[in-house]
Amino acid sequence: MNGSTPVSEIGERSLIKRLSGIFNVGCNPDVRIGSGTDDCAVIDISEEEYMVITTDMLHRKTDFPLQMTPWQIGWMSAAVNFSDVASMGARPIGFLSAMGFSKDTDIAFVEGISKGMDDCAKFCGTSVIGGDIDTHDELTITGTALGKVKKSELLTRKGARVGDKVCVTGFAGSAGAALHAIEQNIDVPDSLLNKLLTPIPRVMDAMELARSGAVTCMMDTSDGLAMSLHDLADLNGVGFVIEEDALPIQAELSEFITYDTDILTEFALYTGGDFELLFTVSPEMLESAQSVCYLNVIGEVVGQEVGTVISCRNGQNLTINRKGYLQLGD
Repeated sequence: MNGSTPVSEIGERSLIKRLSGIFNVGCNPDVRIGSGTDDCAVIDISEEEYMVITTDMLHRKTDFPLQMTPWQIGWMSAAVNFSDVASMGARPIGFLSAMGFSKDTDIAFVEGISKGMDDCAKFCGTSVIGGDIDTHDELTITGTALGKVKKSELLTRKGARVGDKVCVTGFAGSAGAALHAIEQNIDVPDSLLNKLLTPIPRVMDAMELARSGAVTCMMDTSDGLAMSLHDLADLNGVGFVIEEDALPIQAELSEFITYDTDILTEFALYTGGDFELLFTVSPEMLESAQSVCYLNVIGEVVGQEVGTVISCRNGQNLTINRKGYLQLGD
């Protein structure tokens, strides 16, 4: 077909934006937030609460390293969705999964995946409530997570203001470094590998942060810290100054890479899979946020004209590039 454009040329985010323009959510007054603008869709269900809904598709070749056990595959399939629910400050209330397996897949393999999925749901305070199974050429798992949140506590990607502090939970770059180690056949401790193979959804931290009233906007870092910062910058019309020395690098990662500290910064900014929370906090509420959640203050919200930059330990200010983990060719 003349003039056709393959999806690999425009990338995942651009495709989502195009498709979101097709879906008409304006005709449904119960939809508070529709497709493409946040980590979850938000549905008005009562005078006091919203329901949040998210879905994610994972594949054997692109999302599950060969080192993953069936249990870890199941855990991961649920965790990526619960991380989105967490980013809205919501309490998970259920998980559904559609799984595609080849006809010769061992039943024990399927049971292992299901057990991991169930354990992750239990960890997040809920359960697997349904789904579907079909044959497929490649292991493919589509998960859907549901959550509920008080209307006064809903957190979204929009709301950052100049002067707010930029914060993250956990570490940055651990999952990306673990994947690098696997691909290069480098031995690293389990404490680092587990950040990639069994990510922990920050559900409880997010709920406490939502109750604190300190957070002005939030999302998860599944696609990497740099890409997430750019997403928030675009949506809020702001810039960010991130302090290189403040990036939370896992101790095992620093021990794993001792020859070049710049690579540590590259991992922290430009690799995905950490599933931590990235959020902004009003300065006067920072102590309130710190009282309910272990967090790392990594920078500050600034004017849009400044851009999204990193203040390096050598005194330079460098632009943080718009790149990270994406699919569809990016």
